[in-house]
Parts: sequence; C-alpha cells; structure tokens
Amino acid sequence: MKTTSRRQFLGRIGGMSSVALGCALAQRLGFAETLVKIAPERLRFGALDPLVDLLQETQADALLPLLVQRMRAGTPLSELVAAGALANARAHGGTYYNGYHALMALMPSYEMAAQMPAPYGALPVLKVLHRNARFCQESGHTQVDSLAPLDSAVRPGGAAELVESVRARDLARAEHSLAALESGDDATRARAYEELQSVVRDDMNVHRVVLSWRAYDLLRLTGPEHALTMLRQSVRFCIDEDAERAKRGQAPDEIRALLPELMEQHGLARRERGQRKADEAWLERLADTVFSAERAVAGRAVAAALAEGFAAEDVGAALSLAATRLLLNDPGRTQAEAGKPIGSVHGASVGVHASDAANAWRHIARVGSVANACASLIAGAYHTAGQSGPLVAHDHEAEPCTKAEPAALLAEIDARIRASDQQGACQAARRYCALGHAPEQLFALLLPFAVSEDGALHAEKYFRTAQDEHSSARPAHRPLYLVALTRVMASHYGFPAPGCEEARKLLAS
Repeated sequence: MKTTSRRQFLGRIGGMSSVALGCALAQRLGFAETLVKIAPERLRFGALDPLVDLLQETQADALLPLLVQRMRAGTPLSELVAAGALANARAHGGTYYNGYHALMALMPSYEMAAQMPAPYGALPVLKVLHRNARFCQESGHTQVDSLAPLDSAVRPGGAAELVESVRARDLARAEHSLAALESGDDATRARAYEELQSVVRDDMNVHRVVLSWRAYDLLRLTGPEHALTMLRQSVRFCIDEDAERAKRGQAPDEIRALLPELMEQHGLARRERGQRKADEAWLERLADTVFSAERAVAGRAVAAALAEGFAAEDVGAALSLAATRLLLNDPGRTQAEAGKPIGSVHGASVGVHASDAANAWRHIARVGSVANACASLIAGAYHTAGQSGPLVAHDHEAEPCTKAEPAALLAEIDARIRASDQQGACQAARRYCALGHAPEQLFALLLPFAVSEDGALHAEKYFRTAQDEHSSARPAHRPLYLVALTRVMASHYGFPAPGCEEARKLLAS
C-alpha cells in the first residue's frame, strides 16, 4: 500500500477550499456519510441550479470563457442575469456591501445590453457577473451561503407580524412572516412587498431603498417563484442596519414618526389617486424646496402636494429634478479615495446616491396602493432634502462651448470625457442639448464609457437612472439628465473595469 508523507499531504491540500478539505478528512476518517446528513441544506432553484452554482463558485477570471461558451450554446442573457441574482442572494443575503452593489447592477446591465452594438451585446452583463464572482471570492462565499432554506419549525406570521418582527429585529419570525405572505395568492404577494416598504421607509439609507427596488425588479427575470429569496435580502438588510444603529446608541430616524403623522394629517391613506397635472413652474418650485429645504420641510411640502391632488408622477418628477441638481451642483470630493480622485462625483457621491434613491422611490410608488405611493414619495422627499451645497452648477464659470454641428459636439464631448474634464464635458453637453440635437446619439456616445469603466460600483445603476428619468421628464428638463450623466462619465473615466477587456475579446473572437 502506498503511503503519503505529512509534507506531501499538506502540499496537496494547500490549494483546497475549507469545504473540500473537510470532506476529504471526513472520507479518511470514515464519517463522510454522517457529515452529509448534518450539513446544512442549500437553497435550490430548479433548472437554474447548475448555472447558479457555477456563477457563485467559479473564480472570476475563469468564469468569463465559460459564460461565453454557454451563450453560444443557446443560454439566453436573461438566464445568466437571473442565475447571477440568485447566486448573489444566496451568497450574501443582502448584508454584504460589495455584494448587494453587484446585485443592484444586474438589471441595469441587462437593460444596457440591449443598446450595445453586435457582437458586444452581452458585455455589460459579463462585466457585472465578473464583479459578482470577485465579490463571492473576496467574502469567502463561493461555497458558504448567507441564505439557507427556512426552518420549518418556526411559526409563520402575517402582514402585521412582518413589520413588527423586523422592527423587533427578530429575523426568524420576520422571514417566516414574509414567507407566509409570499405563499398566498397574487394579491397577498403584492401586499407582502407593500408591507416590506413600511420598514424600508424606517431609515433613509440609499442602499435600503435601492436594494428593495432592484431585488423586486429582478423578479422579471428570476420569476415570482423566487420572490422569497430575493425579498429576504431587504428583511436582512433592514434588521442588520437597525441593529447597527442601536449599537451606536442612535435613536430611530425622524421619518419613522413624521411619516405616519403626515399620512394621517392629510388623510393620504384613504385618498383616491391624484389626477391634477402640474405645470413646469410648479415642478420647479417643488424641486427647489426639496433641493434646498430641511428634510422635514420637504416631506411636509410633498405631503401637502399629494393632498391637493397632484399626480404622483409629477411629484416624483420634482424629486428627480432636485436629486439631479445635487449632482450638477456638487463641487466634488475634497479628499481622494481609491479610484475616486479629488473633484470626482462618481460612485457614492451625494448626487449619484440621491438620483438612484429618487428613481427607486418613484418606482416603488408605482407598485401597489395609493397609500404606498404617497408614503414612498414623502419618504423620497425627506431622503433627497437636507443635502444641498452650492446653489450654482459646478461648471457655471467654465468657458462655453461654441461648436454647433452634432458630430463636432459629440467629438468634443468624447474628447472632454477622455481628458476627465468634467466642466468642459458639461458645457459641450449643454450646448448639444440646447441646439436640439438627438438625445439618442448622446446616450449612445456615453454608453461605452459606462461599460468600460469601473464606476466605483455605480456606473450601471446611474446610467439607467439618468436614462429612465430622461424618458419620463418634461422636455424642458430632459437636458439636465444628459448633462449630469456626461459629468459622471468624465468623472469616472480612467479607471477601467476588471474583466471588461477580456470579455470584449471573448465576444469578438
């Protein structure tokens, strides 16, 4: 019988994962079967199982060729995104910073893919899936899961119990209350998401609301049968964040008491949906209030507007305008960080965060009852307000661009972005829009910059935020979104995304 020395044995196991090592030792000692019986069961996803496992467990650089091969064999891009979302949820459970940022970028990357030229349609998605795999590796969650099947011994609850248990930070009861609602009919499942928003609105953290929206939006690809897995992330995020707040000795956010007060004061829980159309001057006045006022003042102003019967879409448009002004007026970072030089506004900046949050509040307001819409928009106003700095745009002293032809202006914008000249890029974009040139061509110019650069976790979300808000804005306000997006592209240029160039070569081969 051939024997193995201690040195040989240790050399062989040096590259093995802790899970594989444990199984190997169990096999040698003769209790592998027992270990299997006591090992925690994993969440499983039916036909998507092999792809979910691949996306969670494969090293990032080894993953890209496998995914391109699968696509060429017929796997649709939508299936890659759905499996990526489920792998992310199982691995991180909505409580790992880099992890939930990767999840929030998945649907935006899928929507961007439809705008890419052949053969690079899949590039935005491959970029984000590479990022997702890197974060599974760095967190040690390639084979260790944050989400497991629910314990069947825990008593299920209902809608009221969902809110109560999250606020009590009782995770087991909260998740089973959500599961009870998700196991009902369509109306009950819709109510589950609406009830979840009651605790999402308890604290004004941008990730709390954007994760809640993006996880729900991904159900378009994962299917409603995976709603519990996707929405458990919000339950866990809220409980985790509230526990940290309590640990720091902080009182609950003011919004938790202010919101029910305003809802009751104006009878917003019992109103019919407002139909009153606002003109541009009204929108700009409300946007000015949200931009410059203290948070409680902005919340009260939006509650009053809703009570006066103004349409939720118009109130939401004012929030979006205020958030975009925060980005356009931001003087930029005063201290450099990794991938974020002084003067930059990409990544977790006030304006990008405010814009993504306002976009999420607006989408959530479109789901469910009038009461949910009103509460979400009041919370959105409170969230956006209280952050203003300079009252003039950051490029107000820059030399105006004098070019007029669309091709010349697009070339100027491209050159300014590549020079990381935010002010010059904004001036050229303002000129392009003022002359009435096609916005589609400017979006098409900006898209490759959103794909090729890292963007400090926010490139995909913010590109789609700006594009989405531009599509629903009044004509007079649409240029602001293009100028703001141009500024962010100039800010983040020069920091290429890991894996993107390799993915580009694979798709072109």
